[in-house]
Amino acid sequence: MAIKAADVKKLRDATGAGMMDAKKALTEADGDFDKAVDILRVAGQAKAAKRSEREASNGLVSASGNALVHVGSETDFVAKNDEFIAAAAQIAQAVEAAKADSKDAANEATLADGRTVAQTLAELAAKIGEKIELADAAYFEGTTQVYLHRRSQDLPPQVGVMVEYSGDDADAIHGTCLQIAAMSPRWLSREEVPADVVEHERTVAADIAREEGKPEKIIDRIVEGRLGGFFKENCLLEQPAISDDKKTVADLLKAAGVTVTRFVRFSAGE
Repeated sequence: MAIKAADVKKLRDATGAGMMDAKKALTEADGDFDKAVDILRVAGQAKAAKRSEREASNGLVSASGNALVHVGSETDFVAKNDEFIAAAAQIAQAVEAAKADSKDAANEATLADGRTVAQTLAELAAKIGEKIELADAAYFEGTTQVYLHRRSQDLPPQVGVMVEYSGDDADAIHGTCLQIAAMSPRWLSREEVPADVVEHERTVAADIAREEGKPEKIIDRIVEGRLGGFFKENCLLEQPAISDDKKTVADLLKAAGVTVTRFVRFSAGE
């Protein structure tokens, strides 16, 4: 099949592979993007990249109480529009009041003027002339800490973290929020990683080992080692702490008497 230049660029951006390697992988995969990524990983030509974050909409993050929202826009020009920023703050308040714990529920939440979140954003999009939508939303019932990060002083916050926890060490929980913002863990612990994801990583690790010419009798051991590295990178509690890389996040939380039960991280403009 004919491979489009736009698809090659998308694969290059997601993996860091060269143009010809990306085109070859897409051709071999018959245009299947995810299969092409795996081909590049096995060949050692792909960097570990979180495509879902790279494809995230622009926009901003906003919070109110136990609610965190990511309101998406096409450009950062709109993200710093005063009306857009004000609307996002109102939406976060509506999500908090409705205790809306999903994107769908949040879109149905009602603002003070009686409009739903979805209606408000549709009207704002028509006025501004750019696609605007609720990219994500979360609400936690328990004790929470929120951290909003600005990548640039001329833009609103574009990385938002909300952590649900128990304990009373404010420094420890703030440090955990910074960890999540900086290191982008996908899960709290290895027990939360879906079985199909673990199996996929096992398969890819085994294919890479065979491609490298490793003896079959040691491949299982190699796979377990690489799977451990995957957990260390993607599970919050197993990550080396950014404040002390000789300890894991779990070590620091245990010493502080803090237990994290769940978290979310929203990122705009990546």
